[in-house]
Amino acid sequence: MNTEQPARLDWFKSSYSSGEGGACVEVADDATAIHVRDSKDHGGPQLAFGRSAWSGFVADLGQDRI
Repeated sequence: MNTEQPARLDWFKSSYSSGEGGACVEVADDATAIHVRDSKDHGGPQLAFGRSAWSGFVADLGQDRI
């Protein structure tokens, strides 16, 4: 995980996100990482994950858990 903030990213929210101020994150990508931030705090901290770590995380979201 890298906490360095790149100069310019194009952020987006999930199409499932409503505009009603709920808890949501925004995601952006660049050549080396996937960046995540709080949608209500654009100037706040960001997390950056390597592409393989992010792919594994997203794949796990689709798995049934008991």
